[in-house]
Amino acid sequence: MTEFSANRLSDRLSGKLSRRAFLAGSGALAAGSMLHIGPLRADGLRSLNLQLGWLASNGILGEICADELGYFADAGIALDVIAGGPNIDGVATVAAGRASMGQLSSSPSLMMARSQGIPVKCIAAGYQQHPYTYFSLEKSAIRTPQDMIGKRIGTQATGRILLDALLAYNNISQDDLEIQIIGSDMTPLMTGQVDAITGWTTNVNALSILGDERVDLSLWDAGIQLYANPYYVTDKSLEEDFDFVAAALGAIAKGWGWARENPEKAAEMLVARYSNLSLEAELQAVPLVLDYSFNGTTADSGWGAMDLETWAAQIEIYDQLGQFPDGAPKVEDVATLDVLEATAAQRPKIG
Repeated sequence: MTEFSANRLSDRLSGKLSRRAFLAGSGALAAGSMLHIGPLRADGLRSLNLQLGWLASNGILGEICADELGYFADAGIALDVIAGGPNIDGVATVAAGRASMGQLSSSPSLMMARSQGIPVKCIAAGYQQHPYTYFSLEKSAIRTPQDMIGKRIGTQATGRILLDALLAYNNISQDDLEIQIIGSDMTPLMTGQVDAITGWTTNVNALSILGDERVDLSLWDAGIQLYANPYYVTDKSLEEDFDFVAAALGAIAKGWGWARENPEKAAEMLVARYSNLSLEAELQAVPLVLDYSFNGTTADSGWGAMDLETWAAQIEIYDQLGQFPDGAPKVEDVATLDVLEATAAQRPKIG
């Protein structure tokens, strides 16, 4: 996330995942041109093609550690990370069978996909709280949602639905503030064009310009509690290849547990794998990433834990905002706890 632009939150959050892209992929799959889940390699390992929602960064810190330490190999798996980006529909890629597993920036993408009949389901939550935040400066500080009244709020186009949800949840009319669509850097806030701007707290490079005057209001604290970095697979994978999915998630969990205990070494492993990243920046970002990954919930239930009540609350908010034209999805169709239960012994209980 350190190198992700602030609008990385989207993964088509407002968006409407392309059912056409999924159907096109499915047709190719039927024609035999797609990879099967976890294909067997010449060395006897099964490939885990992990499709990201954006570029590779510290959001896969645990995966890189697991790969370097041999946790995947011990499980008979070879990791292959597939980078995403603004023109890549990661959900459609997984749904069509071109990737074994996916990781997205934010949970609403999976809710949207399921509401459109795309058969993908969340199996674990990488971050227990979402890093998405409204940043302001002391001279015009926004510490609560009510502080937004009369202010100019800058957000990326893909984050507009999140602002709408925040306002609706806190009974604030959109007419009570000025909303500006901005790009991915902090310049509008620094030049006084807006009073607040959105981004991820883990994006330390972009935020460094704000200095000691920075004031944070997280989306989570404002009442919109979304999961970040959710992992997902297809219904077919859960039905026909459950053991492989569980083995992969177990190795990932062990990697995150090791990273939690060895943050500096984990940052070094990440930068050694992706030379475009800055070790200095990652050493600052990794403790933040780990704080989002581990908390009281994970101390009790292990890394990756999630609950269906939080998913239900997310679905309800988005349904109230009219984001499901085809009808709100059922909670049990959006997420399952089965893989978490199967890997309970492997997922580190660290708070």
